[in-house]
Amino acid sequence: MIFIVALLCAAAWAQTADLVVENANIYTVNRAQPKASAMAVKDGRILAVGEDMGRYKGPLTRLIDAMGATIVPGMIDSHGHIAGLGDSLETLDLREAKTSGEAVRAVERAVSTRPKGEWIRGSAWDQTRWPGGEFPDSVELSRVSPDHPVYLTRVDGHAAWVNRKALEIADINASKRDPRGGRILRDGQGRPTGILIDRAQGLVSGKIPPPGVEQVKARILRGARECARLGLTGVHDAGAGERELAAYHALAAQGELPVRVYAMIRGAGRLWEEYLKKGPELGDYLTVRGIKLMADGALGSRGAALKEPYTDEPGNRGLLILKEEDIERVAKQAVARGFQVSTHAIGDRANRAVLDAYGAALGGVNDRRFRVEHAQIVSLDDFPLFRKFSVIASIQATHATSDMRWAEKRLGAARIKGAYAWQRFLKLGVRITNGSDFPVESPNPLWGFYAAVTRQDHAGMPVGGWMPEQRLSREEALESWTIGGAYAAFEEKAKGTLEAGKFADFVILSADIMKIPPAEILKTRVRMTVVGGRIVYQERP
Repeated sequence: MIFIVALLCAAAWAQTADLVVENANIYTVNRAQPKASAMAVKDGRILAVGEDMGRYKGPLTRLIDAMGATIVPGMIDSHGHIAGLGDSLETLDLREAKTSGEAVRAVERAVSTRPKGEWIRGSAWDQTRWPGGEFPDSVELSRVSPDHPVYLTRVDGHAAWVNRKALEIADINASKRDPRGGRILRDGQGRPTGILIDRAQGLVSGKIPPPGVEQVKARILRGARECARLGLTGVHDAGAGERELAAYHALAAQGELPVRVYAMIRGAGRLWEEYLKKGPELGDYLTVRGIKLMADGALGSRGAALKEPYTDEPGNRGLLILKEEDIERVAKQAVARGFQVSTHAIGDRANRAVLDAYGAALGGVNDRRFRVEHAQIVSLDDFPLFRKFSVIASIQATHATSDMRWAEKRLGAARIKGAYAWQRFLKLGVRITNGSDFPVESPNPLWGFYAAVTRQDHAGMPVGGWMPEQRLSREEALESWTIGGAYAAFEEKAKGTLEAGKFADFVILSADIMKIPPAEILKTRVRMTVVGGRIVYQERP
């Protein structure tokens, strides 16, 4: 009898929740049970989702009365750069500069506070927002900063604006040749203007003293905390090197990572060779099972590789950074060792090269879940290749609303039909996953959700949305930010929906984003972010 009582007590204890959330408006993203009002959590995982969690309550159970607030699964950014986000929070942010002069004045202010010779770094300038829309040059930067080398990256990260001091340090002059996959912009006399496209950036960035592991660790922690504050519970880091992985390992071992990280190795090199030997690394807070390749540049800097010349720059077809055979070689290595390949491809020529390379390694329908990062401009005839080879389209909704002001000028009326064409993918049965490419765009997933369902800027323009037939429904958008990200990382059995057995990763919001007017989505706040049943962010009263 005593034994039976002990068994019953043990069984009851096993079902006693650490946390119960009640009086909530829960969108589970579980099609078998789409809505609920309560949820029970134990040992970091969901015990139950439903209407009454009374049976799971015990004397030590923490109770959260959501007071009717909306809860969604923890949002996953499928393409971000956490160290880059942390770094951007400590360097010049030029996103709001309305002219090149405003950017120059920001540099001038920084120069006045820094020792002579120290590098001045900044990011997020965008010449398409400035009068005339032309690239700036080194002249004004050099005037305000003759003794400090200056390195400022464009909003897309695919171009850099530097001063004369930086050019001198990198030995970039009229006789310097363009590196493969890069371009040094020049004036009428062949002299460098101070704008470096894609791999040409490395000529200068390689001269900047690299950060140490502790500095990288601090940047990652700063960036990850910002992600948690904004409602992200997971991030796919699209390109981690040795320093970033060392920092991730240290933070994960210390239990300090506030979000789960799915890391992609940055390019084929020594680190990739090491991982090929030991195989994928799987963990609750850090997983390394993929590689990130770069096929071309970006559309804004005219580095995206196009099949035909740019409409607004005849003669320029952009830059193919990797050859198709290089992508195919890595793809076959990945298939042999159980890794995923994710390749940056923006232009239609780059997308086709990546799809052909993948096809040579994959053969047909498969479950390797190779990804094309961005998949921005795809020839209409090439869309079916995503389905043929089971390739995931990893999109960033805010790229469309940032680029819509000038994209058709770059591409023309015919090619624009295959640009940012999310519904084309879905109608073919192609999987999509959403992200932001932060710090290129804001890491706020609610802004990405808004962009996906409206295809409008924050002022609600254009009326009706840009190419509105390609908008996502709110259900599709939420799936792209949750279960879509989980699937893209082979983690759909552990996260992405709110159902028993999965990680207790969820977000409490200040408004019901599935019902409120679109403009109100931008005002919605994250009240609480929970990862593995642990509160990693809570809004102050």
